Amino acid sequence: MDKQPNFLVIMTEQHRGDCLAIDGHPVLQTPNIDSIAYSGVRFSRAYSSCPTCIAARRSFLSGQFPATHGIVGYQDNVDWDAPPTLPEVLGKNGYHTNWVGRSIHQYPKRKRFGFDNMILLEDYDEWLEINQPESNGRHGTGCTHNDYTAHPWPFDEHLHPTNWTVSKTLEFLKKRDPSCPFFLVTSFIAAHPPLTPPAFYLERYLRTGVPEPYIGDWETPPKNNGIGLGAHAHTVHLTGENLLSARAGYYGLINHVDDQLKRIFNGIIGMDVETAKNTIVVFISDHGEMLGDHYRWHKMVPYEGSARIPFLIKAPEQFGIKTKQVIDKPVCLEDIMPTLLDMAGVDIPDTVEGASLLPIMRGDTESWRSYLHIEHSPIHHCLTDGREKYIWFVADGREQFFDLAQDPTECHDLINDSKASERISRWRNFLIQELKNRPEGFTDGKKLISGRPYPAVLPHALKQPSK
Repeated sequence: MDKQPNFLVIMTEQHRGDCLAIDGHPVLQTPNIDSIAYSGVRFSRAYSSCPTCIAARRSFLSGQFPATHGIVGYQDNVDWDAPPTLPEVLGKNGYHTNWVGRSIHQYPKRKRFGFDNMILLEDYDEWLEINQPESNGRHGTGCTHNDYTAHPWPFDEHLHPTNWTVSKTLEFLKKRDPSCPFFLVTSFIAAHPPLTPPAFYLERYLRTGVPEPYIGDWETPPKNNGIGLGAHAHTVHLTGENLLSARAGYYGLINHVDDQLKRIFNGIIGMDVETAKNTIVVFISDHGEMLGDHYRWHKMVPYEGSARIPFLIKAPEQFGIKTKQVIDKPVCLEDIMPTLLDMAGVDIPDTVEGASLLPIMRGDTESWRSYLHIEHSPIHHCLTDGREKYIWFVADGREQFFDLAQDPTECHDLINDSKASERISRWRNFLIQELKNRPEGFTDGKKLISGRPYPAVLPHALKQPSK
């Protein structure tokens, strides 16, 4: 291939894998996101290997799994002597690289990690203060960044962070260096709370209604049904108006992003024909949201609502990728860096642990990984191949096992089912091997050891002071 492709990576925040119409959602409208899958490939078993923002974005930038880059849970303000990153490698190979929107969520905040330029949500906050000084910021409604409460966006729609992010994306496409290919990440804060979509989108899902949460026969509601725990609680029992408004707000944020994406797609079409035809579009999220399933809110846990993510790729014809594909192999954020470098014809650094998806998009699935390891400090380790899932809880050694092929909503825990004992033993042994060299001491090589300290930052990830 003579000409390197452009890359547009669209990243939403806290976006569940089942929250796409093309994934079978009963009410959510996502025609523009769906069009990426229809014209390309949808990975139906894509996961965040550490379902929280900082760790997931490190994996996206580096192609490394959490145990290697060192963030295995949530911990702010940890500096990073990063290996070669995706934007750094592309930049050294002639790309104009840019990040727009919700931040990379690394430390320090403005560190570029190889991007030529970054326009961040903090820039939006300053812009909003100038253009709507009485707003009291994005959280001025009283709905804040982890709440299940919802409220319509109280100002003109063009002032919404989603619209601003798209406008800044179009600004880059207009002013980019036309003499070289581009790598552009458009990063939305949606569908992360606050659940404040424009009124039209909130009202749409209040009107259509929302599906009931999935409640496993293995779980019990929080004490007093969660009343008194606050709107940001991790355990909830959402029913009635609380459930309707929370889910309507969440779906509304995603639907709003979807409508705004048409502005970007039209902007790409509006570029010169050759540039538009040579642009690869990737749609991903960093992790999901439990949304009341199994009496839970937020992310971090190993269940499908938290860990499974949307992952779509659309590429020009010259890459030989069959359209309308649905691939059910286990894939992850770590696979993005090697995939894009492979498609750009650029050598993949030895530090990368993910694998290029280009071969399996072309039909070669024989040598793909058999499972993914998902973890989050201080809670769990989990293995899944997208058809089965084994979970081990670090504190007390409790286990769960789900047959995702028969029970995709994880409502029936088979851990005590004698018919599943052989499969459970097999997965347990896989996890023992996966953890045998970890510094926390999770295993002696023969069994799993519970109660071990499980910090969010592994020792090697702590930046050493210069001598």
